[in-house]
Amino acid sequence: MTITAKEIRSLADIQTIERTPLAQRDLPKSTYELIGRSAQRAPDATALTFLLQGSDDEQPFTLSYAELFAKITQTANALHRLGLAKNQAVSFLLPNLPHTHYSIWGGEAAGIVNAINPLLDAEHILELIKASKSEILVTLAPFPGTELWGKVAAMRDQLSHLKAIIVVDLANFLPEPQQTAIKAMRGPLPEGVLEFDALIAQCPADHLESQRVFHPDDIASYFHTGGTTGTPKLAPHSHHNEVVMAYSMSLITGFDQSDTALCGLPLFHVNAVIVTGLTPFLTCSQVLLATPQGYRTPALLKNFWKIIERHKVSFFSGVPTIYAALLEVPSQDHDLSSLKYALCGAAPMPVELIRQFEQRTGVRLIEGYGLTEGTCGSCASPAGGELRPGSIGLRMPYCEVVIKIIDAEGQFIRDAVTDEVGQLCIRGPSVFKGYLKESNNQDIWLDGDWFNTGDLGRQDADGYFWLTGRSKDLIIRGGHNIDPQMIEEAMYQHPAVAVAAAVGKPDERVGELPAVYIQLKPGHSASNADLLQHAQHTIHERAAIPKDIWLLEHIPVTAVGKIFKPQLRLDAMRRVLLERLADLAEEVQIEVSADATYGMFAEIKLQHPSLNWQANAKQRLDLFKLRYSLVSAQ
Repeated sequence: MTITAKEIRSLADIQTIERTPLAQRDLPKSTYELIGRSAQRAPDATALTFLLQGSDDEQPFTLSYAELFAKITQTANALHRLGLAKNQAVSFLLPNLPHTHYSIWGGEAAGIVNAINPLLDAEHILELIKASKSEILVTLAPFPGTELWGKVAAMRDQLSHLKAIIVVDLANFLPEPQQTAIKAMRGPLPEGVLEFDALIAQCPADHLESQRVFHPDDIASYFHTGGTTGTPKLAPHSHHNEVVMAYSMSLITGFDQSDTALCGLPLFHVNAVIVTGLTPFLTCSQVLLATPQGYRTPALLKNFWKIIERHKVSFFSGVPTIYAALLEVPSQDHDLSSLKYALCGAAPMPVELIRQFEQRTGVRLIEGYGLTEGTCGSCASPAGGELRPGSIGLRMPYCEVVIKIIDAEGQFIRDAVTDEVGQLCIRGPSVFKGYLKESNNQDIWLDGDWFNTGDLGRQDADGYFWLTGRSKDLIIRGGHNIDPQMIEEAMYQHPAVAVAAAVGKPDERVGELPAVYIQLKPGHSASNADLLQHAQHTIHERAAIPKDIWLLEHIPVTAVGKIFKPQLRLDAMRRVLLERLADLAEEVQIEVSADATYGMFAEIKLQHPSLNWQANAKQRLDLFKLRYSLVSAQ
């Protein structure tokens, strides 16, 4: 018996689903087989629609399931002809394009796909290529306004080991006169570089030339974890991990052939790849790929509700900063009846932001929770059941989630009881088996094979999970462990606040004091005194009331759109140092930056002409231990 998303109302419904073992679900053995089945089932259904510019009236590029599967097959065959074996990696460094999907699923059919964040600098891109032992790189051809080829060109001497560099030409999406003009202005492609469309056009589209026989445990992909500082860790996903995750997610979303899922998050991230990629491909739904830069495209947000209406979008996924931005885009004059609900994942959603979004748009907002190591999702609010704002919902079908209690040394003591706060841990067929680099696997497992997410949470009597903080994000003020989300929730209640991010600032006496960064809504104003007064009235835990409120025009975010707190912690340290050295502030230069090798410490550099001052400054800086512990964003 198959239970649809609308019928999942409680933990009991999930347990009913799981009475049928996965082995009896007839799941495909690979992502290639998954998409191939959909191409057989609904060859003429629209699989992929691509918007280049993000305007509501542009003519989209579309592919049917038969056409998409043919492109994926051709891509796999081209990579095979270039010598890619099933245990070798192909890296892609691309924005959101149809070719990105060809590269992901064709790459997984030929070998292992290594997803790289295009916003990383050349040094970190090179590290990821080398860490994955990639044989081939797929990236963008030179094109006005893009910088990817510049990054690749800067490191070509260090990429001589690659069997091939393949480039996708954005000019091919333009009308003929513009296409010809850009190619003429650019000239021929660099020597030794292959053009994607021309390359795959030479390959068959109806079979894999490798005659590969897939095993569910074959590694399909590497996705990197962490933020934009330090060397990210590579998390290998098997074909079984990804197929099970797509199946479990399909039970939560309830997609079918009538649905359209808008993809605005980047395709180097598991949320976009699974939630608005493989899951709708499993159910013969349509994916609306909304511009190469996704939500980073101003036109997409400006025209968002028009696009929802025109393309009859039934689902989209975002992060809190995206929902905060959409609150500023009027929705009341648009027909949003096609939208079943929207999903917030990747970061906790403030309850006040949920309330404002649902009230303003009338769109039901569900919350999800997951991470790269779990292939994407582990928990989600039941779309057909009770939504408890602030909760990340129930565990997803075939995903095991539990709260465990550990001691001061991080050793497992016991499972938590109802509503007891502890470490949130996951296990199951969608959870990876460890990082690619063995040294990264120390202390990641608890009580046997449970992956310790590093998040703190509790489970209530009805099975709903609640995040209570992240162990590394906690603000530790003397004997108080302060959850920054409590501060942020209070600040979102102020009518002028668009984004709030609380961090700890260094303090000699108590270790850390709470501080909060605020980004105001466009057209709104509020003074620091006004915001501080609001905090004092709405934050009921005295130790959590921020000592400083700092206004920023734009709070830094990752490429996915999550608030990037490591950068804010560095800024908080810089501000404290300037304050302590106020008598020298006119002459001193202070630079605080993350260690590029490990991403775990901040280096403090000071410049001043007076040697006497340098000795004095060192004495003051010893109070902060000079190297202030930081961690990368998850």
